[in-house]
Amino acid sequence: MFTGIVSAVGTVAKASRETGNGKRETGLTLTIRAPFKGLKKGESIAVNGACLTVERVVKRGFTVHVIETTAGRTLFGEYVSGRKVNLERALRAADRLGGHIVQGHVDGVAVVERADRRGDAWVYDLRVPRDVRDSSVPQGSITLDGVGLTINALPGPDLVQVALIPFTRRRTTLGNLRVSDRVHVEGDVLGKYVRHLCHNTP
Repeated sequence: MFTGIVSAVGTVAKASRETGNGKRETGLTLTIRAPFKGLKKGESIAVNGACLTVERVVKRGFTVHVIETTAGRTLFGEYVSGRKVNLERALRAADRLGGHIVQGHVDGVAVVERADRRGDAWVYDLRVPRDVRDSSVPQGSITLDGVGLTINALPGPDLVQVALIPFTRRRTTLGNLRVSDRVHVEGDVLGKYVRHLCHNTP
């Protein structure tokens, strides 16, 4: 479990794709440069919002394996060397829950439809998967590339609106968001459960 509060911005050092020929696993292996100390094999880290497992700890970073199921609902297959990624280590029981409840289970990809500056903040309208939109409410939470944000408004049938303060834009990759950019999106976990119960209640 995570909070959506990014603790570091890392860099993809290498993206290795494997096709599988008997003993070799299929999927994608990412080597990520990060400033974390004390990483351990098997630890969970949210990489642009997706919970991935540390397979190896390497000098100044770590490697993770992206299985086909995860690759199918994320943008990891497009990542190349030099790509910046938001990182968050898993929440510990004694930590402050200063952000939102984030599972690290990416629901799909959102597309930036509009970007406006309003005072000292930037406001974005994003087109999101229908399931995410149906579980969204104003002032509820949504996670974009691992950054937990509050929903400003629901400006259209498939749209959610968020605002980024200067601190968030400086400390995460979202400061570079432009119209037509795509990001990983995770809907509000509480909203997902409510939606499921409503749809399955006689």
